[in-house]
Amino acid sequence: MGTSASVAIAGAGSVGCFIGGMLRAGGHRVSLLARPRVIDDIERHGLRITSYEGLDHRLNSAEITLSPDPACLAGADIVLVTVKSDDTAAMAHLIAQHARKGAVIVSLQNGTGNVAVLRRALPDHRVLAGMVPFNVLSLGEGRFHRATSGAILLERDDADTARRLSQPDLVFRAVDDIAGVQWGKLLVNLNNALNALSGLPLREQLGQRAWRVLLADQISEALTVLKAEGIAPVSTTPLPVAFTPLILKLPDALFHKVAASMVKIDPKARSSMWEDLQRGRRTEIDHLQGAIVALAHRHGLTAPLSARIVALIRAAEQAGQETEQGSPGLAPEQIRSARS
Repeated sequence: MGTSASVAIAGAGSVGCFIGGMLRAGGHRVSLLARPRVIDDIERHGLRITSYEGLDHRLNSAEITLSPDPACLAGADIVLVTVKSDDTAAMAHLIAQHARKGAVIVSLQNGTGNVAVLRRALPDHRVLAGMVPFNVLSLGEGRFHRATSGAILLERDDADTARRLSQPDLVFRAVDDIAGVQWGKLLVNLNNALNALSGLPLREQLGQRAWRVLLADQISEALTVLKAEGIAPVSTTPLPVAFTPLILKLPDALFHKVAASMVKIDPKARSSMWEDLQRGRRTEIDHLQGAIVALAHRHGLTAPLSARIVALIRAAEQAGQETEQGSPGLAPEQIRSARS
């Protein structure tokens, strides 16, 4: 592990609490800027960090600074931004007000536009892009569970921030083409909406070829749009991006053999978008399938499958607000036939 740092998690939800807890367990000083509901839960039960491979760290609330007040950002050497993309501009404003000018700001968010928002708002700070490959479940009573595998990828910088944060159970790895990595992760994250619409655990959903073919067709549609934009996504797995649709369409038995060597998935894992629907929260669909639709329009193209999924997620969001429906529990053929 690198030298100890003071780290603030700006917007500590499931991913932020997991990363913050891991960094504190590794010897860093950690502050969580979080909503009162999250703070109350951790103050009552402590912060418990678990993972699919058997990791189990327990911290009492006195070991970590918990606050709803952005003034807690003031002493941080590194600020990790983990809010949803729609909240980036508001969080950037708070960071500008409270973080010291020498602090490094790191975006650990889904989507590809957050770093630009942060850099415009924070010209006096070094802002780095990052990518979190794993899924984290909030299991209640202060417990946050990492349910899939992977190292956090971070934009390479002269201060070697990735090495400074990295530790055996939470690896940060520096990369040169972080923009390509983010677009590669966006392609993988197109499954977030499918998982949310299915209502199935992630491993069960991806175990069914009909769902994988639907994801493969989404990725192929997105690759056509990205090519028109001149974007070259970088794979987050050992296989090139162009091979991903082919692998997804393999028969179940063969797919399972290939996938087992690339990613580990806990039986309990579900996408964060599924959790958003269950809790009646807005999702990040505009920054995933919505981003593909917007780029398609820019180039006079269409992305009908992505457009259908955007419409279905928005309908599910509205139903959740009105009836607390949660996931609509759709089948792949219902998604294909939906009107966008």
